[in-house]
Amino acid sequence: MTEVLKGVRVVELGTMITAPLAGMMLADFGADVIKVERPDGGDPFRSFRGGLYSPQFVAFNRNKRSVTVDLQSAAGTASLRRLLAGADVLLENYRPGVMDRLGFSVEALRAAFPRLIICTITGFGPDGPYASRPAFDAVAGSLAGIASISLDRDKPMASGPTVADNVTGMYAAYGILGALYEREKTGRGRRVEVNMLESAIAFIPDAFSNFTRLAIDNGPRTRVATSQSYAFCCADGKLLALHLSSPPKFWESLLDVLERPDMKVDPRFSTRDARVRNYAALEAELAAVILRHDRVYWMMRLESADVPFAPVQTIPEVLDDPQVQHLGTFYNQVHPAEGPLTLINRPVWIDGSRDIRALPPPTLGQHNSELLDE
Repeated sequence: MTEVLKGVRVVELGTMITAPLAGMMLADFGADVIKVERPDGGDPFRSFRGGLYSPQFVAFNRNKRSVTVDLQSAAGTASLRRLLAGADVLLENYRPGVMDRLGFSVEALRAAFPRLIICTITGFGPDGPYASRPAFDAVAGSLAGIASISLDRDKPMASGPTVADNVTGMYAAYGILGALYEREKTGRGRRVEVNMLESAIAFIPDAFSNFTRLAIDNGPRTRVATSQSYAFCCADGKLLALHLSSPPKFWESLLDVLERPDMKVDPRFSTRDARVRNYAALEAELAAVILRHDRVYWMMRLESADVPFAPVQTIPEVLDDPQVQHLGTFYNQVHPAEGPLTLINRPVWIDGSRDIRALPPPTLGQHNSELLDE
């Protein structure tokens, strides 16, 4: 078993993604994560597709227990205090000031629970000109520059997965783990603060380094040109990705596969710097060749030549991928009330294992009796 956080109790006042993802990461290491929810619907993610057990909620809340507490009532705040008395971590992503109004300011928490690690997640930090604004993934990602290096500026269209939300949750878990490690030596709790804006900025450090070092204003294709990444359509309409990076052997092997030795001496493409400068022209040349055959034809030849490639897989294709199945990335479970679930295993292996207790995401208030009795 790899429950490296067994014995650590986390009280999560989390909604949507940032805090729930951090809590789930800790739970995946064996922490006992108690999700405290409003009695009237709980985490808003629960009802995203109707009902109270949406796919979005399921995605970010495995291995937790749920208790419903009305924090607007004296009984509810008393229940939270009892939960915190036995907790190691308090994790919350309310707007600045909410915890103060509920009677759980940092000062009050530190006085009552000096060993408690308090992790606060906000959109833009505890103060400043944006502090009171509502924050969601697209807002933080746009402010941080992620959107500017993702969107087509002539035809802007939002697309893709959540990024700012997810990385914020990961940075929060990272901060909590550091504080837990220090507390083993000092016995003292810490306040860990994470905000979405800075987390999103920290997720794209190369873009800022490019600008501050070389005055390169990154756009949607800056990174792919530098890394020599491509996506092509094959004769059967299926998509194929290549990532040549910097080693010359990958470029030369690709040209051997494509039977285009002339491109090795073409001055537009003969050096890596030239290929970066002439990325669009090179892309067009390669695309015309790739379009001549179907994807399986190219995959067989690219693999034999040790060229970095991958089919661009749909979500159903990922589930059926032989390497994904070999790794056991997904597992199936049946919730007694909600039925079959397909969940994702923790991606971190320890000593060749990642087995832990596997609790399905809880229904609203599922653990009220056992937790409130405790």
